[in-house]
Amino acid sequence: MNIVASENNREKAILVGLCSPPEIPRSLVEEYLDELAFLADTAGADIVDTFIQDKKLRDPAYCIGKGKVEELVLFVREQGIDLVIFDDDLSPAQARNLEKTLECKVIDRTALILQIFAIRAQSAQAKMQVELAQLEYMLPRLSGQWTHLSKQKGGIGNKGPGETQIETDRRLVRNRISLLKKKLKEVSLQHDTQTQGRQQVPRVSLVGYTNAGKSTLMNTLCPEAQAFAENRLFATLDTKTRRLELSINKLVLLSDTVGFIRKLPHTLVESFKSTLDEVLQADFLLHIIDISHPGFEDQMQVVRETLKDIGVMHDNIIDVFNKIDALEDPSQLRELSEKYPEAVFISAVRGLNITLLKEIIGRHVARDYQERHISTHVSNYKLISYLYEHTEVIDERCVNEEVELTFRVHKHQLKHIDALIASSQKLQHDAADL
Repeated sequence: MNIVASENNREKAILVGLCSPPEIPRSLVEEYLDELAFLADTAGADIVDTFIQDKKLRDPAYCIGKGKVEELVLFVREQGIDLVIFDDDLSPAQARNLEKTLECKVIDRTALILQIFAIRAQSAQAKMQVELAQLEYMLPRLSGQWTHLSKQKGGIGNKGPGETQIETDRRLVRNRISLLKKKLKEVSLQHDTQTQGRQQVPRVSLVGYTNAGKSTLMNTLCPEAQAFAENRLFATLDTKTRRLELSINKLVLLSDTVGFIRKLPHTLVESFKSTLDEVLQADFLLHIIDISHPGFEDQMQVVRETLKDIGVMHDNIIDVFNKIDALEDPSQLRELSEKYPEAVFISAVRGLNITLLKEIIGRHVARDYQERHISTHVSNYKLISYLYEHTEVIDERCVNEEVELTFRVHKHQLKHIDALIASSQKLQHDAADL
């Protein structure tokens, strides 16, 4: 689905939004179109102009009214427009009618986001996820691709070859979708096997609206991360997990995942569920918010709704307001601190309040730790060394030939630690009987 040209040959595009007050006021549509312009720029298009249609009900044939369509026809011809991008989803029939009338490419927000994901995908898994989403988006839009062959006539033996070609294409697409789903399931199982060791380690995930600064924050918290960060939407598609050193524990795993956005295509959410599993498995989340964005509270709501959609039901979320250095009015920071007393206010780029953020992460992780006390023989090197390596030993005392250890252990490790202790005690008991 090659929608937008490369950086060397950028396409001229216009944006179209639909306004239906009071449900969707003009100010909100303008904000959506600003974001759509950013998406188009990320994909490689130059925005020439934007058009807003005031209409209560969507036109079944064109989405917008016929008068607005005629206005677009004139503009497209005069300005040599290559691409028309609608902020609202277009039905297959609407897209075909518009392309035929405007005589240029016509896409909607969903198709544009899918194209950006296709450009950004780097790993084999991300490429398969994007292809799956694109094919599921394309499937209902295949009809009409072969209209020049589909002249139907009545009677036996007069079934048009166009319909045969459409059916063939649909079968091929469905087969490819089934194959991709099978491959992604295999990749997900392999990933689960490879990351089994992580189950015993505290896990934290970064979530947030796209371009909120998640990757920049990860690079600041984990300097060795080298996560790709850029002032573009969806700079990160693949989940990256790195070690985060905290004073209370030897190891915490920090993950950076794909950003969210308004009207995120359902097919993408479904396709990227295996990637978003890292969010579901995290002990708690850091919700990164771009405080400098005028609509950041709407973005916060979008993130919360998306988290709910993918199955996050807990409230173990820390709000982290990023880019405080970009605020023009310092009083806004004071007001927001009062409104969100549990939140953390940082600048990932300048490193402001990063130490405080790490302390707060440490306090949240510490809530899942329990204190334990054991007594074992000094010769039990295996258990003693394991506890020193995988837990936080608080106190050690030697009484005769017994070692008494007091340690803190994370809830994920409790079951394994208890099994080791039980096995060790059984060995000691059997040795004593001999």
